Amino acid sequence: MATDATRGRGGLSRRTFGGGLLALGGAVVIGTVPGAAAAPDPGSGGDSGFAGDGGGSAMRRTTLRRGSAERAGLISGHLDRLVTEAETFLAPSPVHPWYAGAVLLAGRGGTVALHRAIGSAVRYARYDEKTDTGVELPPERQLPMTEETVFDLASVSKLFTSILAVQQIERGTLDLEARVTTYLPEFGGGGKQDVTVRQLLTHTSGFRSWIPLYKEPTREGKLRLLWDEVPANPPGSAYLYSDLNLISLQLILEEITGHGLDALLHDEITAPLGMHRTRFNPPLSWRPGIAATEDARPPWSGLDRGMVWGEVHDENAHSMGGVAGHAGIFSRAWDLAILARTLLNGGAYGRARILSPASVELMFTDFNTAFPGDEHGLGFELYQHWYMGAMATPRTAGHTGFTGTSLVLDPTTDAFLIVLGNSVHPVRSWRSGSAPRVAAANQLARAVPVRPARGRTAWFSGMASATTRTLTLTLPHVAGAALLECALWWDTEPGADPAALESSTDGGTTWRPLPFTTDGRTAHPTGAVGGWSGRVWHRVSAPLPEAATLLRWRYTTDQRYVGRGVYVDGLRLLDGAGRPVFDEARPADGARITPNGWIRSGD
Repeated sequence: MATDATRGRGGLSRRTFGGGLLALGGAVVIGTVPGAAAAPDPGSGGDSGFAGDGGGSAMRRTTLRRGSAERAGLISGHLDRLVTEAETFLAPSPVHPWYAGAVLLAGRGGTVALHRAIGSAVRYARYDEKTDTGVELPPERQLPMTEETVFDLASVSKLFTSILAVQQIERGTLDLEARVTTYLPEFGGGGKQDVTVRQLLTHTSGFRSWIPLYKEPTREGKLRLLWDEVPANPPGSAYLYSDLNLISLQLILEEITGHGLDALLHDEITAPLGMHRTRFNPPLSWRPGIAATEDARPPWSGLDRGMVWGEVHDENAHSMGGVAGHAGIFSRAWDLAILARTLLNGGAYGRARILSPASVELMFTDFNTAFPGDEHGLGFELYQHWYMGAMATPRTAGHTGFTGTSLVLDPTTDAFLIVLGNSVHPVRSWRSGSAPRVAAANQLARAVPVRPARGRTAWFSGMASATTRTLTLTLPHVAGAALLECALWWDTEPGADPAALESSTDGGTTWRPLPFTTDGRTAHPTGAVGGWSGRVWHRVSAPLPEAATLLRWRYTTDQRYVGRGVYVDGLRLLDGAGRPVFDEARPADGARITPNGWIRSGD
C-alpha cells in the first residue's frame, strides 16, 4: 500500500481502554447537518428524528434519501465534474483503462447527491498476456455497470471486521490492550507472544504484509503458517499494513463469539442496518449483477481460476471458503452509503444502533502518532491524501480495496464518497496508483462551499498541483509603521504545499518571508502555513517593513496531491494610529491587487 511521505503534524492523543463502556465522549457529527432526511432506501419513507445513544446524550440519526446537490449543501458543477473526470479513466490512463467501469456515490448529511454508474461491469472474457490486451466478450454478453452493481470490496472488508471487533470491546468480551494469546494461545509462536489486539487493528503488530496461505490445502495447515509466522518487526515498533492482522482478528472474533464471521456480519451489521446486498459468498442468483474481476492465472495470480466473477478475487480469502477478515465481502454503493451515514451519525441509522458514539470516536482516533504519515484508527486509515485527495483531514477516515474500491468519510464536512471500480478486470497489472479516487475526492471536497469571511467573494488559490500562484498587492505609501490585516483560510497537503506571506523592497526582484500571527496568539515566524487549519477563517496580522513596496501571498503545490486550497479575504493596511490606509473593498484600493492564478470566489 502506498502512503504519503513522512509528515510532521499533531493529532489526537492515543486512547486505550479495556472492556465495558467507553468513556471518551463526543459525537462525530460536527455542526449543522445539511439535508437531514428520512428514507432508509431510495424511494421509501422513514423518520430521521432524534434518539438517545444509551448514554444520556441525544444525537441525530440521519438516514439517507436521494436529493439535489443544493439540498446536500454542495455545488452541483463540481459533482458534474466528478463524473466527467471519472469517465476519463475508462480510456487509457495512460496506457490501459484504470477500470472497466465504476459506480460513484457522493453525499453530505442525509442526502445522496450523486449516484452514477459508468462503463462496464463485465467486458472481457480473458486476458492475452502475449499482446497485453483484453479479449472482449461479444457485445450481447457484456454487461453495463448499473447503480445497483455489486462489487468484491477486497480490503474494504477490513472495516467490517474492525467494526465487529469494536462491538465486542463495547460488550466487554474483548480487551483492546490484551495480548492476542489471551484468546488464541497458539498465536504466540514465532515470537508473537506480545502482540496486542490494538496492534492488529492499527497494523503495528510486526506482521509482514502477506503470506500465501492458499498454498496450504487444509485449515489446520493455514493456521500453522499463521502460528509459526515470525514478525518482521518487534510489535509496536513500526507500521506495516498486513492482511494477517485482520485474519488473526477474525479468528479471535470467532473464538469469543462461537459464530463464523459471515454470521456476525449479517447479525451485527447488515441485518440491523438493512444492507441487503452486502455479504460474503453471494449466491449464484446475484452473479448477473456483480462486477467481474480478474482473469486469474499464474504468474500474476497465485491460483489458476480463469475469469473471476461472483467469487472472491483474493487468493487467501478464496482458499478460506470466501469468508475472511481481510477480504471477501461483496456490496453495492448504496449499502456502503448506509454504513458511511451510520458512522457519521455516531453509530446509529434510523432505529438501529450498531456502535456507541464513543466507539466511533475511537475508530476515528489516530493510534499511530508515533508513525507520521501512517495515521490509523481502529481499522480505519486516517488523513491519507494518496486516495482521499482534498477530502483528507486529520479526522477523515476510510479504506481502499485492491479490486478498485474505496470509501472515504469526512466528519468535518459530514460528507462521504464511495468509488467502486473493477480495476483488475481483466488483469491487475493494467492499473496503478489511485488517480480516479483522488480526482473524485478532490471534486467532492471542492463541492463543499467555503463562505467568504467578508462580503460575497474571497480570493481563492485554486487546487491545481505543480503550480505557483501569487496574489500581489502594490503597497500605498504609508508614513511610519503599517500593519497588514486579512482573513486566511487554508487546507493544504501537509509538509508540501505552503501558503507564504512575502514582501519585497526592490519592486519584486527579491522576496523575503513576512512573519505574521493568526488570531492574535499563534506566531508564524517563517511567514508560512500549511496542512489542516480546522476549516475556519483565521485573522492574520503582520507588521510591514518600512521599505516594502510589494506584498504577496504565494501558494506553491507539488506534483502529488493537493488540499482544498487557500482563501484570502478582507485585505487591509492600517497606519500607526490604526486608521485604514488600504481596504480592498474600496474599488480604487482593490485595483492595486494583481492576481496570478487566484480568482474571486463566492464558494
